Amino acid sequence: MPASAKSPPAPNGRGAQTNATGRFESLTHEHFDDGWTDADAQPVKLKTTLSIDRARTIISRNDSPDIGFDRSINPYRGCEHGCIYCFARPTHAYLGLSPGLDFESQLYFKPEAAKLLARELSRPKYVCERIQLGANTDPYQPIERRLRVTRGVLETLERFRHPVGITTKNAMITRDADILGRMGRARLAMCSMSITTLDRKLARAMEPRASTPERRMEAIRIMTEAGLPMAVSFAPVIPGLNDHELESVLRRAAEAGARTAHFTVLRLPLEIKELFREWLEAERPDRASRVMSLVRQMRGGKDYDSEWGRRMKGEGPVAELISTRFKAACRRFGLNQERITLETGQFAIPPKAGDQLPLF
Repeated sequence: MPASAKSPPAPNGRGAQTNATGRFESLTHEHFDDGWTDADAQPVKLKTTLSIDRARTIISRNDSPDIGFDRSINPYRGCEHGCIYCFARPTHAYLGLSPGLDFESQLYFKPEAAKLLARELSRPKYVCERIQLGANTDPYQPIERRLRVTRGVLETLERFRHPVGITTKNAMITRDADILGRMGRARLAMCSMSITTLDRKLARAMEPRASTPERRMEAIRIMTEAGLPMAVSFAPVIPGLNDHELESVLRRAAEAGARTAHFTVLRLPLEIKELFREWLEAERPDRASRVMSLVRQMRGGKDYDSEWGRRMKGEGPVAELISTRFKAACRRFGLNQERITLETGQFAIPPKAGDQLPLF
């Protein structure tokens, strides 16, 4: 890019500022100032495109020692919420796409998810353990309202009496209060609502297409009343940006009905560190250097440390202070007094049409 060239303005309603080429591509693309200005006709705004993901299986496995589950389902690849800090962004590079704007605008969905799940759960050697929905991308991102892939997955899990945990930052989950309420009362489901800030302006900039903080709090109340155990996830904690809200978020969530809470600190693997820096300089230039300094203080002087056990919580005085404040707030607001556990013993393969029912 020539020194005189200016980066194009970030598209409205998107999180990333740019659309850098994926790390596996042989050719890279850079912005070039060709002389067009705002006085000229403007190009069409960035639109969301959908493609079918022809998955052969639907349950993903992991052996990460610092994650509390070993299997998950992701109905979608990419996420329209556009959260600038999303640790799933680098996965779009495997598709030959950018972890930047492509991640939040070129989306893939799995229309056969429910069918694939039923087939995998029906295998004779399948051993039931909790499945996590939303471990990578949000199962309730805006396109779910029309595609209903997540809804189909939940219907299948309920038929098989299979436990499920959900992570989301979209109030759309209340649409499925019927299924999740029944499963919650049967100790087959729980949800963690991600709330990073109560500041509408910050939420709009940092998570442009996720539900507002107020709607997420309301979703906690609605789903709790429906019978679904709710947790609040204050994640990621970004020192110098949203860490001062830790206590207020936990208090409001507890008042809405959340029973448990957890947090993680900001993670900046691979392309995310540059995307986040770009966003920080554009949206919060007055504190960008301070935020990155505090982040490095939690990461041994680096932007990120991927070591098991440290990548979620960080280390050093800044990380220790966040952890201490979190534990004190949980005690004060009555959170984490009990552990929400889901039952696996209810799992059963439902009879198919034509199957002979047992006499006794």
